[in-house]
Amino acid sequence: MRTERARGFTLVEVLIALAITAFVATIAYTSLANVMNSVEQLRANADRSYEVNRAWMIISRDLREFANRPVRDEFGETEPALSGGELARFPLSLTRSGWHNPNGHPRSNLQRVNYRLEDEGLWRDMYYVLDRAGDSEPESVLLLDGVEYLELSFLGSLEQLEVETGGTTVDARNWADNWVADSLGGGAATEPPAALAITLQLRDWGEMRRVYALPPL
Repeated sequence: MRTERARGFTLVEVLIALAITAFVATIAYTSLANVMNSVEQLRANADRSYEVNRAWMIISRDLREFANRPVRDEFGETEPALSGGELARFPLSLTRSGWHNPNGHPRSNLQRVNYRLEDEGLWRDMYYVLDRAGDSEPESVLLLDGVEYLELSFLGSLEQLEVETGGTTVDARNWADNWVADSLGGGAATEPPAALAITLQLRDWGEMRRVYALPPL
């Protein structure tokens, strides 16, 4: 009886099978890599969105709780309750209320905070005392990185408020660029502005602008 030999794969068939396997594996890896990159990008965008929104939330909270209380700096000079702009020591400096005291320490519920830009980082400085001594040091927190510039403008009174033609957007082009004692006639800046606009230029998101009305005093 004649037995037929088992027929194996030829070299060409093996090479074709390997080529198909490699092609399928390449497609699968590329698809997986794209999915992973998309997930990472979504996560990065979500993290960045949280950071930006958190920074604006903290700024909004501080301005919403503004208190008209001047302070004395570490050099013995009087600082207005709110000051800011390029001519000021800090882009924005203000006194705020609402400093929680759950442990009942003998201190005020007012707090002095500064906002400043350093190495493309938006920083918030908080002091534990209102009238500082020479050795008073702030607690500094980085709120947001990737900030290319920070600009502020100030509205002196609501009578000066203007709205852009054909819309509801506040026109802040004629607002004051600085709110410091010298810009108010050489004396102490006793009266805070009625409102202020803050503009942040982010390296990744571009320009962002917010307008805040200070609480009535």
